[in-house]
Amino acid sequence: MRAVRRDEILSLEAYEASRSEIRSGILLAKKRRRVTAGGVLTFLFENTATVRYQVQEMVRAERITRDPGELGVSLLIEVPEVGERDKKLREWIELPRHLYLRLPGGEKVRPRYDARQVGEDRLSSVQYLKFDVRGEVPVAAGADLPGLKVEALLEPDQREALAEDLRSDASVEVR
Repeated sequence: MRAVRRDEILSLEAYEASRSEIRSGILLAKKRRRVTAGGVLTFLFENTATVRYQVQEMVRAERITRDPGELGVSLLIEVPEVGERDKKLREWIELPRHLYLRLPGGEKVRPRYDARQVGEDRLSSVQYLKFDVRGEVPVAAGADLPGLKVEALLEPDQREALAEDLRSDASVEVR
C-alpha cells in the first residue's frame, strides 16, 4: 500500500462539502475488506483510500486546520494504572495552559486547544494542540505545571521531521 500524500488530504471545508459522497464509497470499500472471525475479531484490510478516509475523518472530528508556521500536536497522557490515571487527570486539569514548545532563542510558545478537551473536573487523556511557532523549529517540549515540571529536548531527527512539516510539503505517512 502506498503512503497517503499530504496533497491528497482535502481542507476541512472541501472535505465537509463532499463527505457524504466520499463516505458512501469508502463504506462499500470497507465492507468488501472486512472479515470477522469467531464474533470477536474483525480484520479490516486497509488500502490507501480507506486510510485517507480515516485521516480525513480525524481532521473533521478534531477540526484540524493548518496555518503557516504552526505545528499540530496530539498529546497522549499516559498513566497506565486506571485509578492513578483518573487522579492525575483531575489534578492536572490546568495542564493545557502549562504546556509549551521551547524555540531556539529560549521563548516558550503556548498552545491553542479546544476547551471541550477539558471537563469541569478532569482533563481528557488525549489532547489536540496547535503551537504557532512562526515557522521556527522547536528545540524542546515540556510542561511547567506545579507538580509536573518536565522537558524533553528534541533529537536532531525529530527537529528535521518538524522542519519538513513546517515547509508543508512533507507526506503524511500513514501505514
